[in-house]
Amino acid sequence: MLKAAIETASLHHHRAMSNYQEIKAYDLSISLFDETEKIKTIDAFIFRFIKLQDFMSEKLFRRLLEAVGEYKDSMSLLDVLDKLEKLKVLKDVDQWIAIRKLRNQLTHEYPDNREDVLDGIKMALAYFESIGDLLQSIINYSHQKRLLKET
Repeated sequence: MLKAAIETASLHHHRAMSNYQEIKAYDLSISLFDETEKIKTIDAFIFRFIKLQDFMSEKLFRRLLEAVGEYKDSMSLLDVLDKLEKLKVLKDVDQWIAIRKLRNQLTHEYPDNREDVLDGIKMALAYFESIGDLLQSIINYSHQKRLLKET
């Protein structure tokens, strides 16, 4: 189950990466909202950012803890994050909580408030590299601990 979760998270990350690289070349200003093709790219990135964050929080982290015998059904997300930090897989619980809050903000963003939307886009771009680093940390940890069984 861990291997499948890593593969799914990696797929979301890979699909977001091409949009991320394209967006990094944009002039991130309010005028961006007048360019339909760029908005499509940003929307695709935000969609994948949200899916990746959700999947990691709800599935991947728990699968990793299950694989090392550290998961209990009663664990809250904060409990899961604390355990990942103790295992040295997650460097900063507070940063993941901030990413989670951004995910919630992006999900409920109102398009008429362009400044807030633009700020959310910029924050998502800034956090995306950290998400990729965490995913790689999970992959490395899984290999080191020999948690990935071939199926």
